[in-house]
Formats: sequence, C-alpha cells, structure tokens
Amino acid sequence: MTKTWMAPLAVVLGLMPAMPALAQTANQSQTEGGTPVDGGIMRVAIQADIRSLDGSRVDTITDLVLHHIYEQLVAYREDLTVGPALAESWTVSDDRRRYALHLREGAVYHDGTPVKAADFVPLWNDRMGWRESRGTPWVCAATFDGTRSTKVTNVSATDERTITFTIDQPDALFLAKLADLPCNVWMAAPANFDAEGKWKDGSAIGSGSLKLKSWKKEQMVALERFDGYVPSTEPRDGYGGDRTMHFDEVDFVVVPDKTAAETALYAGQIDVVTQIQTSRIKDVEAQGAKVMTAPGLSMSALLIQTNDPVMSNQKLRQAIAHAIDVRQIATLKTDGLIQPNPSGVPESSAIYGDAFKTWPAYDPAKAKALLKEAGYDGQPIVIEANKRYIGMYDNAVIIQAMLMAAGINAQIEVLDWAAQLDHWMSGKFQMMSFGFASRTDPVMLYGLLVGDKTKTPTSQFSDPKAIELLHTAASTEDVTARGKVLAGLQKLMADQVPVYPLFYYPVVDAVSPNLAGYEPWSLDKPRTWGVWRRQ
Repeated sequence: MTKTWMAPLAVVLGLMPAMPALAQTANQSQTEGGTPVDGGIMRVAIQADIRSLDGSRVDTITDLVLHHIYEQLVAYREDLTVGPALAESWTVSDDRRRYALHLREGAVYHDGTPVKAADFVPLWNDRMGWRESRGTPWVCAATFDGTRSTKVTNVSATDERTITFTIDQPDALFLAKLADLPCNVWMAAPANFDAEGKWKDGSAIGSGSLKLKSWKKEQMVALERFDGYVPSTEPRDGYGGDRTMHFDEVDFVVVPDKTAAETALYAGQIDVVTQIQTSRIKDVEAQGAKVMTAPGLSMSALLIQTNDPVMSNQKLRQAIAHAIDVRQIATLKTDGLIQPNPSGVPESSAIYGDAFKTWPAYDPAKAKALLKEAGYDGQPIVIEANKRYIGMYDNAVIIQAMLMAAGINAQIEVLDWAAQLDHWMSGKFQMMSFGFASRTDPVMLYGLLVGDKTKTPTSQFSDPKAIELLHTAASTEDVTARGKVLAGLQKLMADQVPVYPLFYYPVVDAVSPNLAGYEPWSLDKPRTWGVWRRQ
C-alpha cells in the first residue's frame, strides 16, 4: 500500500517547494513562544478524500476540511463548553424556548458580501428538507425535528445580525447540539446557490479564515488564506474564538496509508499526521518528529448485562470491579500516556473532578470475599469481543486474565463485529468489551449508558434513580450544577456496577518540529489557524 500511495503523494507535493527534512530541523527550539510569522504552506495528511463541499455527505474528514472554510454559529471550547464563533453572543428567553444568536459585526463571506442573519434561514430550511429534495435526510435532522426530543419550530432573522431559534420545549443542551461538529451548523454565502435554490457544484463560499483554492479529487484539497476575514474578539479556544491564519495556504493531502504519511512527515513533505498509535510514539520521535497529545473522548468500557440471570447479582458485579486493575490496563494500552477514567466524563470536560474518580478499588482479596457472598460457584461468564477493532479484543484478554486470577471463570467469545453489534443492540450478552465514539457533553455519553432496557436494550443502567438523575442533568443549563447531578449518578453507578468504564483513548498527533502554535485537542481535529512555521 505504501508504494501505491507514495507516488501520487510525490506528484502532488512535487509541485511545491519542499520543506526541510525533519533530521535537519529536529535540533531547533520546540518552545511555542515567539512572534508569529506569516506566509508559507502547511500540509495536513488526511486518510481519505472529502465527500462534499456543502455538508450533504459528511464524515470526520469532510467535517475537518469544511470547518476551516465555514464558521459555526457557536462552537466547542477546549473544555467542551459552548462558546462564541460566528455568533459573538446570544440571549435566551425567560421560558428557555427562544435563542437569539447575534452575529459578529463586520463579518464577510469569501466573495466580499456581508454576512447577514437572513442568509441562514433558507440554508436551514434547505437542510431540513433534504429528505424530500435529495432523498437522504440531513444527518442531524432528527436532532432538531422532534424525533430525538427537541423540535425547532421556527428559525428567523429578527434583524441583520440576529438569528432566532424557537424550540418546542426547554433544552439545556440546545447550544451543544448546534455546536456538534457533524451537524455543520454554519453560515454559507447565498452565492453558493443557483437560481433554483440548488447548491452549485464546486462552490464553497464561507466566512472562515481559509477559502477554497482547489480540490483535486482523491489527491488534495487546497485552501488559501482569506484576507478579508474578520476575527472574533475572543481568543482562540477550541473551534471558536479568533481563527486568524498565518499560513498563506493549507493543503489537506490524501494519504490513506499511515506508514506513507509518517514517511512523508519525516521527509518534510507533510506537517501533521493524526491518530498515531501510542505504541509508535518512541519510533516517531526517534525520526525527529514532535509528538503532541491531548485527552480523548472515545471511551473503552466493559459492558455488563444486568438482565442476565448470573450478572444480575450485584455482589458478583462488585467482585468483578474489585478484580480489575484498571490502572494497569490503561498503562498497557496507552504506554503509560493516560490515567484510567471509570466515568462518563472525559478529563477535558469542564466538570471533570475527583467525584468522577469514584469507583471500587483494585482489591483481589475483597473480590474473592464478594464472590463468596454472591454465592458464585464457578459458572462460566462470557466476555464478547471482536478483532475488527483489535483494542476491544486486547482489553478482553487482559480483563479475562485478571478475573481468572480472582477465581472467576471468564471466557472470551470472539465474534465478527456485525454480530457483536447485534448483540449489543438487542442486549443479548453477559459481558462485552466495547467502545463508544466521541461525545462532547457528558450527558450525551451517560445517555448511552442510562435508560429503560425494555425500551432501549442498549442501555446498561436501568435503575429508576439513575434515569431520574440523567433527566435532571439534561435539563440543567448551569455547567457546575449539572456536574453535581452527574456526580450523584456516577456514585450510584460505582455502587451497582452495570458497566465498567476503563479509559479514554488519547489524541496523538505527530507534527513537524518547526511548527509553532499547533495544539491537538480532544475533538481530534487538526486546527491550522494560529499556527506558523519557525524560520
């Protein structure tokens, strides 16, 4: 695969002046201080091409590129709270059903036309109507049409700079839903649409600090600095705040093979390679690259089916919790890069604290005592896993060894991923090594774990008190108050052990050592604004 893709990569990059190889620059200062320098080209490796320019077909790579062209109304900060983006402020009505978002003064699109609130209304209506007009619904339609609870009943421009959303019921997470990256709730210029109201092929006119230069399909998306960009007065923070560019151009280069991407980084042809395996860190650093990390949002967990006749025994589940050395698992799986986290709150969250470290401590002697209390007589307990996502299988192997050492007859059943997913969706398993994709708000992740199993078989925790606490957290807007509610839920979960959260896999990026200002973050999306190249 490396040979197949290095040739096109060489063709694409051969058209541009090469950067110094890493071996020649590794001895430069790696401090992030200094005065930013404008100019040059930054290159980011992506594993596949983007799927659209209008957000109609998306994936994580498409989201990455489009969020450099367009600006969201509101965006996630580093601590996963919601902050200003193109909307510099907002007000909420007393009944919590109307959100008035006030756009940044002076903002303009890449074609020079001013950003106006009225531009957003037809864009929103177009997306909400994709099911009828395109045959495929907007990926976030169910989030806003009442299917998943809240329904947006009206969107209007109340003046040139104010967009007002009206919803059918109070929703403490409404702004978080607007900030959700896959939803792509951003502003786009009216010039993107033709006379019939259809998005023009190849058009991508936003208000971001980068604008589309060219798209060579299956090779590269080239963006160039937009000199008319009007920055936020807020500092850079997550995907919001000041997004001023220093590079003249940013190229997102398609390199499907990770080894080829790393080789291009070492050769000075690429500046950023994402999603580096922790086991590769030392090798990457030995080649002169700089490895940068951030807490991740993807949770690895051991699911426990409390409806199973054997696993319904709380004493047995508590014994299992005491038999697992989760610190050792986190160390083995991430080469000591992270600490275990047995909660639904990632470390990067504003509400994370000691309350979310509450969990039964590793104590083999106590595990054995609890097994005796539970009346466990050695019956086999099956841990389901798969090898498509090898990390799930590795976790199962480690956990099996720990449980057997405590006297639990744990067995691993390896399924294909589709079969395991079916078992999870139907709730038909005893224990399962599993993983959850990134969720930006802890309420969303606890929402995957807590619920009525008779209605949602994927729920792990059906205790009525847990469901009540989740609903309270979901309706609490104040972040600190919401954290206190979730701390109570965590304490309840630690007592009953319906699931064992293990750790959150970290974000690991490899970057050229002559880049300054680059920072990885929990959403695992490279940000090129505020970054420059040391001379």
